[in-house]
Amino acid sequence: MALNSDTDQGAAARLSPTLPEGLDHALLEGDGPTAHGDKLGTPQPDERLLWRGRPKVSLLARGAFRTYWVAFYFAVLVAVCVATDRPGTAAIMAGAGAVTIAILYFLAWLSARSTLYILTDVRVIMRIGMAIETRINVPLKQVKAAHLRDSGKGFGDIALELNGDRLLGVVLLWPHLRPWHINHPQPMLRAIPEVARVAQLMANARAIYGEIEQNLSDVKETAAETVHQGQAVSATVGLRPVAPLRTGLGDKGLEGAPA
Repeated sequence: MALNSDTDQGAAARLSPTLPEGLDHALLEGDGPTAHGDKLGTPQPDERLLWRGRPKVSLLARGAFRTYWVAFYFAVLVAVCVATDRPGTAAIMAGAGAVTIAILYFLAWLSARSTLYILTDVRVIMRIGMAIETRINVPLKQVKAAHLRDSGKGFGDIALELNGDRLLGVVLLWPHLRPWHINHPQPMLRAIPEVARVAQLMANARAIYGEIEQNLSDVKETAAETVHQGQAVSATVGLRPVAPLRTGLGDKGLEGAPA
């Protein structure tokens, strides 16, 4: 239900964390896959665009396509062939390994090229799909917990644990899902830059609906230290749920649709 009175709006503003000025929606034009105006995959004019980005190819190849494990597997095969005095077979295995890794890197590049993650003040939008373009709408109010994995150098993953029983399939989400969570798939923003800042933006935007269970302790601690240093950063602890500022896509359940 929308807030109608000035008093309610003022209360919501006091409970809401400080969010940065939104980005220009025009930045989404021509930036990766498009939604062709579909509301499910396009931020509406009254939504504040907080961030958009896509995976880093090399990290996506290692994390989602397991290129390190594949390289290790073929390296063992080559070592066994060399140890058993089969140089011809070793060469074949080395060549097969190189081709396999090249194919996996190509798939990672294709996946990153066909992906665009969008964070607004009410939802996360995932434009994904190497073969069939798909748009995933994740309202922030449906996010039960957020799990941050730091890959170093500012990159990392954010997995979203969701409320409710409306779940998207593994095939629809892959490779943009948390590994080994088959029964309850968790959409994942993979190999994104500035992962700590994005996680904090997400936590701040989600806080209007109440505190979430988070595996973001390092991010929240950083925010707290920043406050002590005199900068205006709002923490999410202790916020009570309030009514959403508006109805619309941010009030619906988890949704996904092919283009």
